[in-house]
Amino acid sequence: GSMTAMTVFFPLDTARLRLQVDEKRKSKTTPAVLLEIIKEEGLLAPYRGWFPVISSLCCSNFVYFYTFNSLKALWVKGQHSTTGKDLVLGVVAGVVNVLLTTPLWVVNTRLKLQGAKFRNEDILPTNYKGIIDAFHQIIRDEGVLALWNGTFPSLLLVFNPAIQFMFYEGFKRKLLKKQLQLTSLDAFVIGAVAKAVATTLTYPLQTVQSILRFGRHRLNPENRTLGSLRNVLYLLQQRVRRFGLMGLYKGLEAKLLQTVLTAALMFLVYEKLTAATFTVMGLKHSRRH
Repeated sequence: GSMTAMTVFFPLDTARLRLQVDEKRKSKTTPAVLLEIIKEEGLLAPYRGWFPVISSLCCSNFVYFYTFNSLKALWVKGQHSTTGKDLVLGVVAGVVNVLLTTPLWVVNTRLKLQGAKFRNEDILPTNYKGIIDAFHQIIRDEGVLALWNGTFPSLLLVFNPAIQFMFYEGFKRKLLKKQLQLTSLDAFVIGAVAKAVATTLTYPLQTVQSILRFGRHRLNPENRTLGSLRNVLYLLQQRVRRFGLMGLYKGLEAKLLQTVLTAALMFLVYEKLTAATFTVMGLKHSRRH
């Protein structure tokens, strides 16, 4: 479900990332940003870095869903779940996911932005031949800990999927009190609403996370390259000072479009595949969690 959704809406994520990382790129409508990228870098530029992103997404979602559902099965044990339990399980699953998969996201952020036409002259270019070469160069030039750049904001951002799942499961339980199962439209709508709430609340941290993962900015006249977790507050402060409070939400339009539509489509596919799997296995799938 995640692979399908991310592939369909991948250009929206490209626009979002450019606006977050390249401070001097003017914030325009999402279609305008995408047209600008295509004009400067080619027709396939919005899909640059698709494979490493999809690879990271597969690993990340597998870790998250497996941890979340395994812990839920152990804790709930056939009883009715609650919003509070869903939130706690979402946070724990998110922390496990962050610690295991951050190196993949650091690499795919670098690859996705490689070859981009940046407006900010303080951004250092990269020259990676692929995923393995990116790992090698980062470890060689920046140290192994650079693979975990952005871990601190990422740990704070575990509340994003936690909030998302809390709202999703809550809406789902309310609907299932009135009907036997979710329709495709139900899954799509509640998935979209849940993700929209989570994204809006946590977007400033996502901006800082992207900058830290990219790690190719110079912060001062001494040309010290960004890479330390202690710069999180500094980055937030600088963003507000240069662009005002709305600077923290630069690229939010593209992010909302991408994540909301992605999450909605993902949950729709997730529910359908789950139901189909239980049907094929000849088991009764309980919808009342």
